[in-house]
Amino acid sequence: MVKKDKAETSEMGFLDHLEELRWVLVRAAAGILLAAIGAFVSYRFIFDYVIFGPKSPDFVTNRVLCLIAQSINAPALCINSKPLEIININMAGQFNTHLMVSLYAGIIVAFPYIIFQLWNFVKPALYEHERKRARGAVFYISLLFFVGVCFGFFIIAPFTIHFLGTYRISPEVTNQINLGSYLSSVAAVTLAAGLLFELPILILFLTKANIVSPTFLKKYRKHAFIVIMVIAAIITPPDVFSLILVTIPMWLLYEFSIFISSRHYRRNTP
Repeated sequence: MVKKDKAETSEMGFLDHLEELRWVLVRAAAGILLAAIGAFVSYRFIFDYVIFGPKSPDFVTNRVLCLIAQSINAPALCINSKPLEIININMAGQFNTHLMVSLYAGIIVAFPYIIFQLWNFVKPALYEHERKRARGAVFYISLLFFVGVCFGFFIIAPFTIHFLGTYRISPEVTNQINLGSYLSSVAAVTLAAGLLFELPILILFLTKANIVSPTFLKKYRKHAFIVIMVIAAIITPPDVFSLILVTIPMWLLYEFSIFISSRHYRRNTP
């Protein structure tokens, strides 16, 4: 609900709010479009250093892990040591991929602006004390999203590419990865990680709505750990170090969510 003040709220009808929301969506779409155009023009950098980066032996994560593998004599830890071959089998495949990547990049870059527009839509409906408590919401939501995107890009994506790109059911079958398949895998894990890192914000809202409590989160801590371990095992190669490397940040994220929930609960419980 949007309002300029409490008195005006009672005078605003459904169509007024709908019109306000429409302009919010228009401005958000415009922000995504501008960012997507910038990404479209900068396609060389976007593809060579960003999209195809995690599959390259020179990618920072791959180089660091290979150095660690050499120092501790664990060859399995050295991932993506050989470049993954990407092919295109569709006439318009590369052009469509160019458009799709530009759209993904536009959404990621414009994310703070999108959240800012949504916040401006919601903020007038809040009481003054609610606005003060939610101060900095756009910054923290955007920060967590970008931290998650970086985690997905630098940690999860290289492991996923290495595992799926080298997995073979038989030496008779050679992996030649389609461009669209590669892109969807990288985009999925990157965006999913960005949204996953919004967990503390989600827990905070659920706590405010009295749907969850710190006691509930602590009670099911063991269950959450198992779920995290399963997710980490799916997206990482079958070795203990890789599993730990991905599990620890995800587990810390859950613990941070408990901290946020407990802090809010203490402040608002008589």
